[in-house]
Amino acid sequence: MGAIQSGTKVDQIAAGTRIERVMANIRQRIAARSLVPGARLPSVRALAKTMQVSTSTVVEAYDRLVADGTINSRPGSGFFVSGPLAPLSLANIEPQLDRAVDPLWVSRQSLEEGPALAKPGCGWLPASWMPQEALKRAMRGLARADAGLLTDYGTPMGLLPLRQLLSRRLAEHGVQANVSQIMLTESGTQAIDLLCRFLLQPGDAVIVDDPCYFNFHALLRAHRVKIIGVPYTPTGPDLPLFEQALRDHQPRLYITNSAIHNPTGARLSAVSAHRLLMLAEQAGLTIVEDDIFADFETQPSPRLAAFDGLNRVVQIGSFSKTLSASVRCGFIAAPTAWVDALTDLKIATTFGGTHFSAALVHTLLTDGSYRKHVEALRHRLADKMTEMSARLRSIGCVPWIEPQAGMFLWCRLPDGIDAADVARRALARRMVLAPGNVFSSSQSASGFMRFNVSQMADSHVMTVLTEALLQQP
Repeated sequence: MGAIQSGTKVDQIAAGTRIERVMANIRQRIAARSLVPGARLPSVRALAKTMQVSTSTVVEAYDRLVADGTINSRPGSGFFVSGPLAPLSLANIEPQLDRAVDPLWVSRQSLEEGPALAKPGCGWLPASWMPQEALKRAMRGLARADAGLLTDYGTPMGLLPLRQLLSRRLAEHGVQANVSQIMLTESGTQAIDLLCRFLLQPGDAVIVDDPCYFNFHALLRAHRVKIIGVPYTPTGPDLPLFEQALRDHQPRLYITNSAIHNPTGARLSAVSAHRLLMLAEQAGLTIVEDDIFADFETQPSPRLAAFDGLNRVVQIGSFSKTLSASVRCGFIAAPTAWVDALTDLKIATTFGGTHFSAALVHTLLTDGSYRKHVEALRHRLADKMTEMSARLRSIGCVPWIEPQAGMFLWCRLPDGIDAADVARRALARRMVLAPGNVFSSSQSASGFMRFNVSQMADSHVMTVLTEALLQQP
């Protein structure tokens, strides 16, 4: 008798779990806005088949959702989503992941905890590496300028002298863009956001590299598009798989870094660049080339925008990595026919331009201090890259490639070690790491970690990392 009672209790728990799973599925779809107020839910029979549960389980789940007001029943018609529309939750747009491999996890930990936290997983340079005195000097100069600079909105396309200077700087990389093709933005992230608003509709497919910068995932998720990952190689995306993705998904957009790839540190080869552009032309694909790491290069890489002539390729950039993350100033270089519409979108979403920030950046780019600062950064990063590559190898973290420039090392961890477990253990010791699956749309990089060599000067970093690698789960 006792065994029968135990079995019945187990069955009841299992049934309850199945009901909760169905309810969670419906709530997740509503939060992701794939089901909006007034939308008809799948029939009981259809959902039962999809989720491989009994019809009675779905009936009970629907009844509970009706009871708490999430959905409503219309006799003879079915079940429908109640209103109003719930606030958008990025965390709920996809099935819930372990937060240690969530695209927003590293950013939130790095940004919220402040300087007390060690941050070898973050994507920026330490404050002590930035040109603080030059920034202060430039701000003092601007404080004595026309009061309108301190108080007024900027022009929609942005400060003309800075756009003229950007046109000349782009030409150094072979990208021919006149000032009418360049619009200033508040950041590289805002540039991508505006382009997504301009080019995409919910449900469109977008290709990203696998791995790629994790905030591409988060931003595309916010635009409710389908993310297609294509494996990245030391010379660019895997071209046969890229071509297959074009055939299978008819994507609207491809977002990538071509100069210094984040997180791998790889560089796009000229052969891969030409082949990519041929495929893009055949498929009607637009490419967004994020060139935010351009000034870290010691030898110039091929630029898709240079080969393409800003026809099918849009290039974006900013100065947050080399100058200041606090001075928000980026840009878009785009086909002439797009600039008017992008300017209207900028007005609609932020209204004014980045007047003060643009003037500050222009001052630093023209007074000679930025050139000297960047030259020093390149040498400092090269030394740190050599040092940290050797130290990481000594504890079994092997770089995927030896990058020619930049701040990132993409390392394979010792066999059998999950990067997310290491990240959780390190966080308990006040250190943020960037586990591989944060960057991987296919979740196939659990054995990798991205390290920012500029953030690893403190010996405490290697101590905590070594202990986190050795500690058993």
